[in-house]
Amino acid sequence: MGTTAVELESRPTGPPPGSAAASLLGTDLDGLRAMVDHASAADVERALRLPRRGLAELAVLLSDRAGERLEELAQRAHQLTVQRFGRAVRLFAPLYLSNECVSTCTYCGFSAGNDIVRRTLSPEEVRAETEALAARGFRHVLLVAGEHPRLVGKDYLVDCVRAIAPVMPEISLEVQVWDEATYRRLVDAGCDGLVVYQETYDRATYRSVHLKGKKRNYDWRLAAPDRGAAAGMRRLGLAALLGLHDDWRAEALAVGAHADALVRRWWRSEVSVALPRLRPAAGGYQPADPVDDRALVQLLCALRLTLPDVGITLSTREPASLRDALVPLGVTTMSAGSHTEPGGYASPSDAEPQFSIGDERPPAEVAAFLRAAGYDPVWKDWQRA
Repeated sequence: MGTTAVELESRPTGPPPGSAAASLLGTDLDGLRAMVDHASAADVERALRLPRRGLAELAVLLSDRAGERLEELAQRAHQLTVQRFGRAVRLFAPLYLSNECVSTCTYCGFSAGNDIVRRTLSPEEVRAETEALAARGFRHVLLVAGEHPRLVGKDYLVDCVRAIAPVMPEISLEVQVWDEATYRRLVDAGCDGLVVYQETYDRATYRSVHLKGKKRNYDWRLAAPDRGAAAGMRRLGLAALLGLHDDWRAEALAVGAHADALVRRWWRSEVSVALPRLRPAAGGYQPADPVDDRALVQLLCALRLTLPDVGITLSTREPASLRDALVPLGVTTMSAGSHTEPGGYASPSDAEPQFSIGDERPPAEVAAFLRAAGYDPVWKDWQRA
């Protein structure tokens, strides 16, 4: 059964003490943001010379002064990425289970108020879609769905994971957030990764874009990676949706601080961050402060130099030419050949996508580019024993 509104309201307003979420809320993000504005050329030089960098250095590397040395940031980010990750880039595909949603989020194509064609795949259809992805080389799939407690509930998700576990050795989830017991059920069924976009770390913006539904509970969502890690998820992914809040540097600091807190608290799990920019979708939401390409490059480099062991994921939201240029700067995981509507791999789907994609190359072409650029496209690096 789904969680009731009464249960939602009765949940604690703050994350559990000792959690990565609690650590993030205890971080002086406003102070770090001020450091961005006041960083000097000498501060940038010092940050670049340090062998290890923290959140203060992240703030400095996000500054305008650091942006003046973007080429140097890119070179250092490339060198550090090769040192820590080699030339391996993992490939995965998103598999959308459903675009049904009861939440009203102003920026999302699946938002409850949008007049779109809706569809939910059966577990058997999910298995067929997964087999089609496996035939294209994929061994890692990310299951994605809108928030609908009846059509996309706990039992349905467990059934979908069980249906594809014999076919797909790596399974991650990007769905509505759940409690630890539900995550444990999903882990037992064969899921090993959890991706949670906080969407925006700014509370005022969060309230203004999440108008209805369970997603309005900021703290419950913020602590979802902690609950997933406690349940046994071995991979944790997070992100802010760039362009949703009007200060991309503030979002970058929050993402970096959250990732750092997760690494410290859940050191057995592999932590990664994504850098998704808003894309056109049903509903016509327009970002007030779109993040340009130069800012995206600086953000990627700053995160790599500050969080050397954290993975960086790049989706097909971005055009092919930009994705190709960003790979050497710190990217460790990429999606390819993506569909953002339910289905679409085994057979065409008439359901509406969540957003339009920018890189429409088939997976084999993306892999061929990586090999030509001197990288090793990795389809699989994990197998349950």
